[in-house]
Amino acid sequence: MKVKTPVAEYARQVTQQVSRVLATNEQTVLWVLAAILAGGHVLLEDIPGVGKTTLAVALSQALGLQFGRVQFTPDVMPSDVVGYCVPKDGQLHYKPGPVMCNLFLADELNRATSRTQSALLEAMEENQVTVDGVCHQLPRPFVVIATQNPLGAAGTQPLPDSQLDRFALRLRLGYPGPEEEKRMLLQPGAQIRPVLTAEELRQLQAEVADTYVKETVADYAVRLMAATRKNVQILRGGSPRATLSVVALAKARARLQGRDFVIPEDVKAAFLQGVSHRILARGDENACLRRIVRRVRPPKSG
Repeated sequence: MKVKTPVAEYARQVTQQVSRVLATNEQTVLWVLAAILAGGHVLLEDIPGVGKTTLAVALSQALGLQFGRVQFTPDVMPSDVVGYCVPKDGQLHYKPGPVMCNLFLADELNRATSRTQSALLEAMEENQVTVDGVCHQLPRPFVVIATQNPLGAAGTQPLPDSQLDRFALRLRLGYPGPEEEKRMLLQPGAQIRPVLTAEELRQLQAEVADTYVKETVADYAVRLMAATRKNVQILRGGSPRATLSVVALAKARARLQGRDFVIPEDVKAAFLQGVSHRILARGDENACLRRIVRRVRPPKSG
């Protein structure tokens, strides 16, 4: 059955449900939703206690997704994430790990060793895991929401570039405003009502993927990314994967605003939100991206 409710209406309902248990900026929730609709993954980086884990759990409930979680510590092994095989009746039988779900929360990912962090690379890129030479497909949809404490906090180490490049977004929740925090205090123990099912979310993702992108708008995305590779303040520019991710996020943003086509403003917003963690700059990455947006002219019409 085809989903008839517009994406924007579903997003409004999901955001409303999440706000029952989490005091955070609505735009942050909408960007996480955009990444999920685009088939991407999200990295939440902030101090403890601002709601990173709560957001992931709330979204899994509101979207009707099977939830899995690993609390990453230095002693967590790859098999604790992707599963392992055990011998039985002369054969190896696969015991699925927590990653076999729709929404996987990698909590405090940057506390794990590099070996364990890399266990997620195949899952995030190819929607499968390989255990003892056998590939196992992950459920669809599949999304990773990873949290990490700010670099320099006790017991943390930076994520490798190859893993950062697999996240569509890196977001910071920040402190809530007084009204949001008060609302959270006044409704303790609030329950979240599922707005979607996993099947309906798959349909919405397909709808987002079919969003029309005019050639001039696609060219704008390419020119923006090319500028990151030529800027003297940027030591390493965005990859082709980054370009694909920006366009996917732009499609999701268009649908969230009630359009079935992408305009240059969608690409610009997705570029500013989805590229800072993918580049290496001499100074502030976000400042570099803002300068690029000012210099690269958008097409006259979308």
